[in-house]
Amino acid sequence: MNEAQVKQLLIDTGAILEGHFLLTSGLHSPMYVEKFQVLQYPQHTAALCAALAERFRDKQISVVVGPVTGGILLAHEVGKNLGTRAIFTERENGVMTLRRGFVIHPGERVLVVEDIVTTGGSVQEVLDVVKQAQGNVAGVALLVDRSGGKVSFGVPTEALLHLSVQSYQPAECPLCAKGLPITKRGSRKL
Repeated sequence: MNEAQVKQLLIDTGAILEGHFLLTSGLHSPMYVEKFQVLQYPQHTAALCAALAERFRDKQISVVVGPVTGGILLAHEVGKNLGTRAIFTERENGVMTLRRGFVIHPGERVLVVEDIVTTGGSVQEVLDVVKQAQGNVAGVALLVDRSGGKVSFGVPTEALLHLSVQSYQPAECPLCAKGLPITKRGSRKL
């Protein structure tokens, strides 16, 4: 899948929204990507994840890991395509961790997957978990990089769609200045 096809799929499924949104990062934005509008369709999830997996097929991945919630679906489908294990991290007392008996073995080649990235905070938390387990990060696979290419994780990173979307600190948000009501769509409590 090329970027134009991915973007059209997100538009067709209603995943790309316009308005005034409070992002998980705490920033405000005129655009929100509601990944579950596309991920609710197993055939679309399978196609997107096959495209992500293809970009890392030659990297000898042993395990795919993503953060809860969207990362669970992505890790599972990418792992299925690569023939690897698929696990996820979740927060415990506010700290990203492996639970449920999941283990990353020292030296194991790990692909980190994430749905939408603006600041890269969740991905960095997962990378920290992998490094703490002495795993070898082979790369990061993203459904959408909406940072305009500003995020960097120091490892090969591939995104199916690159968006350059403005985001603002709340005190500097022109949408707030215009009095536009804000919508919080994410699952994480700030």
